[in-house]
Amino acid sequence: MKTLQFLVIGKNQEILDTLKRIIENNEGWKAEIQSDENICYNYLKENQVDIVLLSSGLEEQFEKDIKVFCENLDQDVKVIDHYGGGSGLLKNEVYALFPNLQP
Repeated sequence: MKTLQFLVIGKNQEILDTLKRIIENNEGWKAEIQSDENICYNYLKENQVDIVLLSSGLEEQFEKDIKVFCENLDQDVKVIDHYGGGSGLLKNEVYALFPNLQP
């Protein structure tokens, strides 16, 4: 089974902690959380990331910039705008990007 590596970016620490817990409750899913946008660019350059999950509190310009940055990486990084909706919605968003992983 492929391990999915997430980078979860947002400004609300409680939400980030909850998203990390929800993500890591799925076998083979691992999450790094980050509230400092500036660190994200180097993290993406230096680590294999499958999904960047954009959470609440981010500036619109950063969201645009990080999407362009991810498109231009040599890796195939998917970006999900996730602003809530529970674990079921998150799973559906992930499985829409990786349908071969759906149980």
